[in-house]
Amino acid sequence: MNALIKRISVTQAGFGITVLRIVAGITFAAHGSQKLFGWFGGYGLAGVAQWMESIGLAPGYLMALMAGSAEFFGGLALILGLLVRPAAAVLAVTMLVAIFTVHLANGFFMSNNGYEFALALLAVSVALLIEGAGKASLDGKIAR
Repeated sequence: MNALIKRISVTQAGFGITVLRIVAGITFAAHGSQKLFGWFGGYGLAGVAQWMESIGLAPGYLMALMAGSAEFFGGLALILGLLVRPAAAVLAVTMLVAIFTVHLANGFFMSNNGYEFALALLAVSVALLIEGAGKASLDGKIAR
């Protein structure tokens, strides 16, 4: 078990990845809070569930709960720098689902609800999965 924890938490990344991790974490947590709680102008769980059902992601309530939880709690994990690799893996999958089910048909640009933004968040998630949490993180402290 100790080897698994070490493997998940070890990082050689510097402060640059820390900045990337925190900004991405804030972004993910904010989007997740829109889905789960209706904060920041979001529709909340019931509204997102209804929308997800309408685009074929059923059961809508479960899908909304999973997407919102991945973004909110994954974002918090990124902000804290705790369990960053598992959180980044879940967030990457969430962004792939968003790209292929919602945004791809609309083209690249965000102005048309395209996949531009989700692709950027996917790239950040994959980078964090590879590099780890960076210097200023709880993962780094755990690994030491």
